[in-house]
Amino acid sequence: MSDFEVLVLGSGPGGQKAAIAAAKLERKVAIVERRDMIGGVCINTGTIPSKTMREAVLYLTGLNQREMYGQSYRLKEDVTIADLTMRTAHVVGREIDVVRSQLSRNHVTMLVGCGRFLDPHSVEIADENGKTTKVTADKIIIATGTRPARPASVDFDDRTIIDSDGMVRLERVPESMVVVGAGVIGIEYASMFAALGTKVTVVERRDRMLEFCDLEVVEALKYHLRDLAVTFRFGETVASVERRARGCVTVLESGKKIPAETVMYSAGRNGVTDGLGLAAAGLSADERGRIAVDEHYRTAVPHIYAVGDVIGFPALAATSMEQGRIAGHHACDEPLNGISHLQPIGIYTVPEISFIGKTEDELTKSLIPFEVGVSRYRELARGQIIGDTYGMLKLLVSPEDRGLLGVHVFGTGATELLHIGQAVMGCGGTVDYLVDAVFNYPTLAESYKVAALDAMNKIRRMARFAD
Repeated sequence: MSDFEVLVLGSGPGGQKAAIAAAKLERKVAIVERRDMIGGVCINTGTIPSKTMREAVLYLTGLNQREMYGQSYRLKEDVTIADLTMRTAHVVGREIDVVRSQLSRNHVTMLVGCGRFLDPHSVEIADENGKTTKVTADKIIIATGTRPARPASVDFDDRTIIDSDGMVRLERVPESMVVVGAGVIGIEYASMFAALGTKVTVVERRDRMLEFCDLEVVEALKYHLRDLAVTFRFGETVASVERRARGCVTVLESGKKIPAETVMYSAGRNGVTDGLGLAAAGLSADERGRIAVDEHYRTAVPHIYAVGDVIGFPALAATSMEQGRIAGHHACDEPLNGISHLQPIGIYTVPEISFIGKTEDELTKSLIPFEVGVSRYRELARGQIIGDTYGMLKLLVSPEDRGLLGVHVFGTGATELLHIGQAVMGCGGTVDYLVDAVFNYPTLAESYKVAALDAMNKIRRMARFAD
């Protein structure tokens, strides 16, 4: 008999939900995690710290209130790293307690240390003192997550040249910063520190940022970041970073030199699989440490599953949770429906972005006709009350069956607001529902009705022309 029916490696969003799902199905479950990483990267160095820091930045700088009280308005004149980390430490501590409590009350055994396969059913766990324990399991779920990719050519010192994990460990707010890479993490931190008054330069080898987002929304974000004095260098590649007494000089291949106190590399993330001993389990990972899985999150070895960032795109906490839940059920021979194809994307820039479904470019490329309905926050009473005059909500509507093809939101509360559109799309609703629905007033949610009416008026106008 095995020691456990289900063994989970990693306690991040995917691992935690997988363990709890199996425990709810009355299986004997254990989870392997390092003592200082309960909750995984998500709680300790990634999602939770960065989003909490963002909230502190918005509050202390008074950025969202300047439309009302003037551009010089600030809640605190000199925001320090201590101001930001105090709130972050509080939230992280509370979140770790929540995870511990959930695992404990569901009778999930916590095995402290790092796991490594000895064979397909056996894992050796080494704690921080080097003491090892061997456990066996019928089913194993890998949820070890990722770490920031560190190009070998870059001399990281975790003080002036850092990766995204180093952002939550900065000793002070830098006066200037170069962000290499305009992906989600890079742009989130760039906008955060720009709001603090840091002179930020973003270097990106591609011609645009956030290529998977709606172009109009990205252009609006770029405008706002430029307003916060962010400089963009698109189509540029970093040749070298030279450390100097007062910081660094980033040298681009085009010959440009950018002086800055801090350089942050956001070069993607690699799966934490190098210490797992995958070969002993009959598994392998790709060059970025990612493990291939099927639609049930099974690896090439049927009783071993993998979920979360370690399997690659979309690598979001929200999707990782659902992957973990589905894998946990399948491992217990009680399979669920597969994950919905409608995945919301939330990007916590300043201002934030959220969308679901297709973009205009994707629909155009697929030769799918659509009509656009737009609502701008400045036209809503709630937008005026909160001082957000730049936000917008865009609906992409099929003129044939009036179904929603995509919802794109930019501005205050975008990541919350999106879920109304997600619910309508998920239930197969049409734009007619939004036209006829009564929304609380004044709210930002009212933007759905305004955008729906805009789209319907355009569809109606086309129909009149066709007569």
